Amino acid sequence: MIPAKEEDFVDWSENLINISIAHKSEWKLPEDKLTELQTLHDRVKTLHELCRTASYTKMDMQEKNEKKERLIHLEEVFVRNNLQNNDAMTDNGRKELGIPIHDDTRTPVPAPDGIPEIEIETPHPRTVRIKFRDEHAARWGKPEHVHGLECVWAFLDEPPVKVKDLTHSEFATRSPLELMFEEDERGKKMYFAVRWETGAMKKGKWSDIFSVIIP
Repeated sequence: MIPAKEEDFVDWSENLINISIAHKSEWKLPEDKLTELQTLHDRVKTLHELCRTASYTKMDMQEKNEKKERLIHLEEVFVRNNLQNNDAMTDNGRKELGIPIHDDTRTPVPAPDGIPEIEIETPHPRTVRIKFRDEHAARWGKPEHVHGLECVWAFLDEPPVKVKDLTHSEFATRSPLELMFEEDERGKKMYFAVRWETGAMKKGKWSDIFSVIIP
């Protein structure tokens, strides 16, 4: 769904946001999410154009890459939660947006029966990267017939007793899932758990609850 070439992605993102804004009432889309996407997209587009000139700096490139990854993640979540399974949407609308059209005649995909294997990295300040794959798989990434990885997390003083205590949710269709935090959140302990989810939103089993300190 997400174009690999950056220039194509910027165009795809702009199309997604503009059409979604134009149909926000018809499709019952959350205005706050659209505003967030629009603001982030505008910054990514500005930095993308700047980094194609001779006047860009390393900091410009780093900011562009970080904000682009954040925008990709937010748009994947937005499409999944607000467009792909939206009863008000039509296949023509999905085609116009450039998002996949599911074939309802396909053989139903069962709920995932495995638990994700993960590896935690903290490559930059305020950044936690979660690599994921099927258990014992040779390569990182989601298994066949799985749409992506759901991750729930929370900052807590003590280890949680139940997964439902993890109140924040993120979703990734590609490994790794990258979470970015604010400066005042550095040094906090984040607890999280993950599971697989299909395109029909069938859920797998939760992993153990892990923890990481925000760098």
